[in-house]
Amino acid sequence: MAKNKKAKSAEAKAEAKARVQAKQSRKAAKGEKKNKTKAAALNADSDADDDVDLDAVLAAYAEEQAKFLKVTEQPCGPPSPRSSGTLVASPSNRNELFLFGGEYHDGSTASFYNDLFVYLVDKGEWHQVSSGNSPLPRSGHAACRGGNTGGIYVSGGEFSSPKQNQFYHYHDFWHLDTETREWTKLEPRAKGKIPPARSGHRMTYFKNYIVLFGGFQDTSQQTRYLNDLWIYDCKENIWHEMKAPTASQKPDPRSSFSFLPHETGAVLYGGYSRVKATATSGKQGKGSGPLVRNILKPHVHQDSWFLRITPPAAEAPSGTPPTLRWERRKRPANAPNPPRAGTTMSYHKGRGVAFGGVHDVEESEEGIESEFFNDLFIWNVDRNRFFPLTLRRPKTGGKKQTQAPRGRDRGKADEEELLRNLAALQTKGSISAAETREIEQVRHDDEPEPTKKDVPVRFEMPHPRFNAQLCVQDDVLYIFGGTFEKKDLEITFSDLYAVDLGKLDGVRELYYTEPVNWNVTSQESDDEMADDDEEEDDSDMDSDDEDNDYMSVDAPSTAPTEVTVPPIEPEAATETEPETSAKQDSRPFPRPFESLRDFYARTSEEWQGLVLESKRARATASTLGEQSVKEIRKAAFEQAEERWWDCREEVRNLEDEQEAAGIGEVISMAERGTESAAARRR
Repeated sequence: MAKNKKAKSAEAKAEAKARVQAKQSRKAAKGEKKNKTKAAALNADSDADDDVDLDAVLAAYAEEQAKFLKVTEQPCGPPSPRSSGTLVASPSNRNELFLFGGEYHDGSTASFYNDLFVYLVDKGEWHQVSSGNSPLPRSGHAACRGGNTGGIYVSGGEFSSPKQNQFYHYHDFWHLDTETREWTKLEPRAKGKIPPARSGHRMTYFKNYIVLFGGFQDTSQQTRYLNDLWIYDCKENIWHEMKAPTASQKPDPRSSFSFLPHETGAVLYGGYSRVKATATSGKQGKGSGPLVRNILKPHVHQDSWFLRITPPAAEAPSGTPPTLRWERRKRPANAPNPPRAGTTMSYHKGRGVAFGGVHDVEESEEGIESEFFNDLFIWNVDRNRFFPLTLRRPKTGGKKQTQAPRGRDRGKADEEELLRNLAALQTKGSISAAETREIEQVRHDDEPEPTKKDVPVRFEMPHPRFNAQLCVQDDVLYIFGGTFEKKDLEITFSDLYAVDLGKLDGVRELYYTEPVNWNVTSQESDDEMADDDEEEDDSDMDSDDEDNDYMSVDAPSTAPTEVTVPPIEPEAATETEPETSAKQDSRPFPRPFESLRDFYARTSEEWQGLVLESKRARATASTLGEQSVKEIRKAAFEQAEERWWDCREEVRNLEDEQEAAGIGEVISMAERGTESAAARRR
């Protein structure tokens, strides 16, 4: 028996070995056949490609790659209407202005931009710069020119869905090389130590530093204004948060203020915020007195502060931050009256140039009366005093008197006379004949004189507006865009003006186009408002009837309870929205950076409605009535918790993508109403 077992095992091993060898041979034959087929195909391709120019193929490939790597600049038409963008004079070229970002609201939807435009002053042309590495669309961001480091720095801002149901703030930081037009996202050495996401803040420069202050953050409950102070070391690539001692003074939280550089620091004036206040209504409460409730009231600041900056000592270690200290100044004399928000101020030779603004008067809870301005003011920083600027009309009649040049003008006149004499000697003619020869051609034969376009000159300031883009280049003030409200319409401009601050000889209208909805009459607006009021009255009556017909979930009842869940409008898609889960499952989806508690607080009504619908589908009316409010809420929370954890991985991926893009928390404005949108515009 033992021999038979051994013989059988030997036969089994031989059979297994034979099967393995047969399998390997079949596999080798199949591979050889595949290789022959592949070789034949390659030979066919090589025969077909004999006439292909490899240099042309490589050149086309390089051209495609250059679209993503190369910065292109092309002449274009004027930028589209926008507000809350930034217009910065180039620190390296006196003939260039840089316009970036902004937003436009057509009455129903909002559009945000990240396009970069360059205005060539000498030619009067707009150029658009295209780059694969540019910041995301935004408005309400801060921008300033670099001090000793050059270029332009951009930080923060906000972006919203088209219907402005949700939005988020940025906390990224960028540098624009004005020579090469290249964007660079700055990643500080100390990770995590950067200014939080915000909008409406301001930046200025001091030597090798960039100073950032204030702004606001929106949460799901309210708008929080900031007064934190940050300074960026351009050489060391590091942010420092400057925390003042507890006993020291510092400006109140605010946004949309004026922040100007100073030889020993920076100066701050004005701003806008909403402060807590109490309001009484005519309705009587349970007691004898009227009802009192807390509200957020708009506040326009009129104070002034000086930020003293002391650089570190020469022997201090590398990366040592400077010393900063706030010093409260007296209220500026002759300040614009009435106080106004949305006033833009630009720096010019130790002073500030302010234009525009709006003054709001809240007559009632339903309406706001607004007054818009187009005044031009100079803020003398050292004297801390405002001076109004008025245009000077040319004198008519009489002989034109020529005055002898003085100071630097005399030296310039002598140089021009010498050049005319040289031109006369070269042409062997008289000096009077040589005056017709272009002096610039004698100076630079290779540089043709740029041809300037004739533009209309007006002796009145541009139309009143707020949040206009403003900058000064070569003693000339440039004004672009802005917003004006006409009844219930929001009108955004795209015009461009220039004012010579030395001569004040009128306003040069570089470009003008009539805004959309500009010709809508006040009567039409009044009629629309009256119709809206009637519709609101009808809707109020309908809502009262509905309230009487239906009972709330929170109210205990023995009768069958029916809950009306408001229809959920689909939110506009953003770059951070999930593409799979939200479409496959109609239940609420958690937002990035949203805790379980906040998720349930935002969607509790929807989950309670889903619980009631599921119970109604598998129970009778009597059984449904026996369900208590506590049980419904508990079941709703359990479903929300399960949903929150199921979506956790996708939400984390979205959070990582937003962090990489410099995006902060996404905020919903559905329960906030419209007052916060007006606050951001101010």
